[in-house]
Amino acid sequence: MLTVYAPAKLNLVLEVLGKYGNEYHQVFSIMQTINFCDILNFEPAREISFNCDEPGLKHDNLVIQATKLLKEVTKYSGGVRIELYKRIPWGTGLGGGSSDAAATLLALNTLWALSLPVSNLACLASRLGSDIPFFVFGGTALVEGMGEKVTPLPPMPRAYFVLLVPPLPPIPGKTKQLYTKLSDSHFTKGQFVHAVLPSLMENKIPAPASMFNAFEKVVFDVFPKLEEYKKAFEQAGATNIHLAGSGPALFTLVYKKKEAEELCLHLQRQGLRSYVASSILTNG
Repeated sequence: MLTVYAPAKLNLVLEVLGKYGNEYHQVFSIMQTINFCDILNFEPAREISFNCDEPGLKHDNLVIQATKLLKEVTKYSGGVRIELYKRIPWGTGLGGGSSDAAATLLALNTLWALSLPVSNLACLASRLGSDIPFFVFGGTALVEGMGEKVTPLPPMPRAYFVLLVPPLPPIPGKTKQLYTKLSDSHFTKGQFVHAVLPSLMENKIPAPASMFNAFEKVVFDVFPKLEEYKKAFEQAGATNIHLAGSGPALFTLVYKKKEAEELCLHLQRQGLRSYVASSILTNG
């Protein structure tokens, strides 16, 4: 059996530069994997089978899509038995599903002895979803285009993040809804990414106040109750609170582990679902 861990991600910066035609948007983002992971087990088998401890995610899962795509492209004759144990709350902007798909491509490349280079796996990943190529690399990276262009950056020094996952029901097509609410006034020119890059290139943790997410201007239209949870986060002592991807999860960066744990405990005592995670170097 091969066991792998699929990490969640945070967008330290998420800019939308404009549109590609009528449907797609051009992003400019700095992404970071964190040690908050789903767990996947892989065993050789004659056919492909998949099981997940989250019943609602057993069908049409990106893990299955990734497996079938890799098998089709490589003409691999065998199969695999896959078990997925969800730890990352799904539909919250933390990228769990995309990470699971990338972890599957990486794991099967090993299990099936395919020896495909990472660049090939990233290309396949781009056919499955916009965040998936990033997870093939993991760590700290600059992500451009529709997510298909990934440039690994020097690993960010260990930093701690307190995550707050509001008890809001997942919304189908959430990310698409958020994109449709963006207008020209929400588009930026890359200035937020360029403000953070020098710190990362010098192996420094970016200032929390320099982080940015374009969706923060429109997310409260889609999740009206999110404002309540952001206020609760602030009242617990958090500053510079940001949206995780397309949300509704929220996060704040904390430099010291003890302070992060105290903030998390404060939230948990209020009955709020919260976690402490730290930055990790790569997907490996």
